[in-house]
Amino acid sequence: MTTRIPSRLFAWLAAAALILPAAWAQEPAPAPARRAARAPKAAAAEVPRLTEQRNGTLPTRDGQRLRLNTDLGNVHILTGVTGQVTYTVRIETDSREPDAERLLKQYSLSVRGTPVGVVMTGQVPWHEFRGRLWINYEVNVPREYNVDVVTQAGNIEIQDLDGRATLITSGGNITAGRLGGKQAAGARLETQGGHINVRDVAGELRAATAGGHITAANVEGDAILHSGGGHIRAGVVGGVAQLDTGGGNISIQRAGGSLSATTTGGQVELGEAAGAIRARTGGGVIRVLRVTGPTTLETGGGSILLTRVQSAVHALTAVGTITAWFTLDGKLVAPSQLESRQGDIVVYLPRGLPITIEATIDMAGEHRIEAEPSLPMKVSYLNTPEGGRALRGECTLNGGGEVLKLRAVAGNIWLKFADTDVQMEFNRKQMEQLKRRLEFQQQRMMDQIYRQQMQIQGDVNQQIADPALKQKTVEAVREAGRMEGFSRRFELLWRGALYIDENSQQKKLAQKVQPVYPDVARQAGLEGIVRLRIYVGEDGTVRDVKVLSGDRTLADAAVQAVRQWRYEPMLVDDKPVSVITNVTVEFRLR
Repeated sequence: MTTRIPSRLFAWLAAAALILPAAWAQEPAPAPARRAARAPKAAAAEVPRLTEQRNGTLPTRDGQRLRLNTDLGNVHILTGVTGQVTYTVRIETDSREPDAERLLKQYSLSVRGTPVGVVMTGQVPWHEFRGRLWINYEVNVPREYNVDVVTQAGNIEIQDLDGRATLITSGGNITAGRLGGKQAAGARLETQGGHINVRDVAGELRAATAGGHITAANVEGDAILHSGGGHIRAGVVGGVAQLDTGGGNISIQRAGGSLSATTTGGQVELGEAAGAIRARTGGGVIRVLRVTGPTTLETGGGSILLTRVQSAVHALTAVGTITAWFTLDGKLVAPSQLESRQGDIVVYLPRGLPITIEATIDMAGEHRIEAEPSLPMKVSYLNTPEGGRALRGECTLNGGGEVLKLRAVAGNIWLKFADTDVQMEFNRKQMEQLKRRLEFQQQRMMDQIYRQQMQIQGDVNQQIADPALKQKTVEAVREAGRMEGFSRRFELLWRGALYIDENSQQKKLAQKVQPVYPDVARQAGLEGIVRLRIYVGEDGTVRDVKVLSGDRTLADAAVQAVRQWRYEPMLVDDKPVSVITNVTVEFRLR
């Protein structure tokens, strides 16, 4: 049996969103009389609804503000009217509820004009209400306007706005177009449980979600983005970028100031920053396209890749390989250090770079320092206080310069010149792949925004009546499908395999062999968790296993067992592909 990657309905919704907004704007509004609402087909048979619609128009001026506060409801902000604010509030309840008519009347909606704009307040009579209620706000404001929206339960969507936007929801998604405008007013977006998708922001962007993803295209000012556990993706940030998540991946193309990226367990992919870079992950890969300022990188369980190092860098990985290409574009003005505790260190140096290298392997054993023959590397063995042997190498290139310290606890150190044709071509490909990856992720940001917009609109297929519009939508859908396929193929090109998170891959486990508890560990009362990284072949067999963490005795037993596991093959474009994933094996004495 094989498993196909699920096709994503939102791909076609994303494409359709590029075409449909104008058609929706021309759709006549439903009559304001109370009537049974035409709910989506899946829900209509289950919940017959009674609807009341309240409409209104208030005069206003450009530059003023809308303040909307509701304890329930989705909010959709349209922009483009001139000199007025128009609104439509649809209130729905289950028509089978006792006193359904009275409930609709008791929903409190207050709309009033003020010297600085318009204030809207919606309240549900919770002390009387025991049934179900659905509220939807659609408000049209001038494009040059400021908007403050707070909803306790619902999604928020806003079109392009040339003013400041403050959007807060306690339980929904936030989707925004371009915000801030010529005044660089910026935006503040917060949700307690949903995703945040925003296009370009003029000014500062502050976005926070308790558990969803954050996607931002380009931000002219600072970007301070926080997620409790989702992914964070950003394009070009003009100022300082502070990105942190409790467990997702982080990617950003460029920051005009300093850049800070922190995740407890995801991958970090960075383009470049004009200022200092600090990146930390508890267990993922770190990739940096270009290092032009002081850079500090740390990962608890992944490799580190630096493709163009022009400044001082400090990189540390607990388990993984560090690969760095130094260039002559900039002179190192401070010491650098690369350290891997259970992995190799590979450094490419230009021949003309003045530098002093100090290389150390704490646990020499079978590990070694390998350098180009023309590099004047002096290697010697040292006795350690623990009774072992360490390996130390020293080298001065072009009269010496700032010190580059290389330390591998249990791994090899490789020093190579980066000016051979093969190595330069390999370096170029690495940089191009990372650059294309970051650019492609930005394209996917836009797709995510459109998908989110379409989810709020509902069933798109029922909205399309014009045959010509249908044909355009079909063409856009096909293009979205091609982009999705390119995403998967690009990841295969980048990794040589498709990365699947541990929980998802475990669902495809077809054959599991329990590890044999080592007698030595059992007698010593040894318990613990072993984390492994595995390479699953196209046929679902485990081809390679690498220990990320755990006691060596327990790890050996875990590796022997996991090598016998079998998975259902993963398909991309109807073809089986290889997979990289993590595995956790727990040893407990009973």
